[in-house]
Parts: sequence; C-alpha cells; structure tokens
Amino acid sequence: MITTDPEQFLATFAELPADHARTLPRAVMIVLPEQFYVETETARDNRYVDTVAEADPGLAWRQVEALARLVESAGLPVKRFAGRLGQPDGIFSNNVFATTPGRLVVGSMFHPTRQPEADRDDIRAWFLGDPGYELVELSQRDGIAELTGTLVIDRARNVGFCGMSHRVDEAGLQAMHEALGLDLTYRFDLNEDEYHTNVVLSVLAGRAAVLHPAAFKDAAVPDVLAACYPGRCLAISDEEKHAFVANCIALSDSDLFMSAAAEAALSDSSRTALTDWGFVIHSTDLSEPELAGGSLRCMITEIF
Repeated sequence: MITTDPEQFLATFAELPADHARTLPRAVMIVLPEQFYVETETARDNRYVDTVAEADPGLAWRQVEALARLVESAGLPVKRFAGRLGQPDGIFSNNVFATTPGRLVVGSMFHPTRQPEADRDDIRAWFLGDPGYELVELSQRDGIAELTGTLVIDRARNVGFCGMSHRVDEAGLQAMHEALGLDLTYRFDLNEDEYHTNVVLSVLAGRAAVLHPAAFKDAAVPDVLAACYPGRCLAISDEEKHAFVANCIALSDSDLFMSAAAEAALSDSSRTALTDWGFVIHSTDLSEPELAGGSLRCMITEIF
C-alpha cells in the first residue's frame, strides 16, 4: 500500500512486525570514480553541488577506495566496480541500482547525462551470474525512479518513505514499491529546493531516524517519523544537513557510516543521541565526491 494519509500510515506501520535481521546487507557495492568531475547538468537541480571548486580525479578515487576499505574494516564485504568515462555521477550507485533478497532493480534516471549509468552490463552480469538475482528493469519503463536516493527504506518492517521531487514521479514510485516488494510506503512532498530524500532522512537499522524537519513541505511529516521511532528521531540543524549528516547509513545494528564532513558538523547533542542509541560512528573524508552534491550513503548500494 502507498499512502499519503498520516493516520492510515501510522496505523498500518504499527501492525507490521520488525525483523531487525532483515536490515543487515550481506555485502555492499561501490563504483569507483573514473576521471571524476562535477557534472553541470545535474547541478541545475541539486543545491548541494559545488560548481566553483575544481575536482581532483586522483583524490576522488583514493577517497572512494578509502570508503570501501572502511566498510571492509567493519566486517562487511565490498564488491567494487570500475567507473566509466563520462559518468562522474556513477559513483552514486544507489540511485541506479538497488537490491532486495534475490532481486536486482535498475532505476530510471531523470537527467539524460545519468541515464547511461543504468546500461552497465557488467553490473547486471555479476548479479545475474552468481548469486543469480532476478532482474527488474525500471529503466525500460515509463516513469522516473532514482531508487534509494528518493526512497528511504526501513528494511526491518519493509516500509518505504518516499519524498516526491522531479527525481521521482507517480509511475516511478509505484514501480519501486512493487519491484522492491514493500508492504507499505509513505508518500510525501519534499521542498522544491530538495532533490533526494536520502539527503534529508535516514532510517538507521530500523530502530532510529535522522531527519531535517524543514526539508518537508508538510510540517506533519517529521511528526509522523517521530511517531515511528519514538524517542529515537534525531532532528538535525541546517548546518548538519548541508554537511550531509542525514546522508548516513547504518550497515549493522550498531555501525553508522558518514563522511568526515558530516561527523565534524555533528553538534554535541546529536553525537550524544547517536552514541546513546548504541551507534558507533565511522567516517572518512569524501570531500571530492561531495563536490558533486552527494555523500556517503549515495555511494553505498546494499546487497541483500
């Protein structure tokens, strides 16, 4: 069910059992940059892009590789794919590829410059070979669906939170809901200057949330999220949001990953809340990828 009604959503959400084992991916996928630069087309609708600074391709590669090693150091395998020339935003692979157990979903991108990212046969071949995933091609259908950029998922309850923008439309939302096998999705509107839900909201291992309240058109949305995770819903400041604090991801019940800039921006109260809730923060410098308007969570494709 997809709903915009807060009462209907909360009533249904309360009935869904939480299986926290489902939140744990068996591995993650990372696409390394190839001659990284800032794409000017996607900068038109992404307020977080830095169009002034000149990207350093070598440093970008080293930073993304360091991210892969950081995840591995926490005990989670990382499948690396080489980047493609002319696809600098391909490092933000979670916009294009998503998995649910036994299924690979390929998204449908809004910007023409990003659409070729969905054509990668090497990524398809790896998933379809061993372990033998079913392929669902949203890129071949009508609709815009930038997957877990637009759709934040509580895997424990199989629930989606989709913030509508020009990076997802109604057909794309319906297709994602079905392809990812969700039981319930809450649909709401982001403010016009926001492009992806995962920049303003993260659900952490199905037991907490991080959000920026002012990013939602309807002021009731943060209250709904707070009701979903009572006592464990962290409202962050403008400064924290712009440093990509909400673009974090929990890859275990306790291991929380964010960029070094995000960790540096954490207020004392935010850090205390996260640690009191049992999260251990891991961070790494992603200053070069962040020039392109995305951060750590955008670069992590979970493999379930």
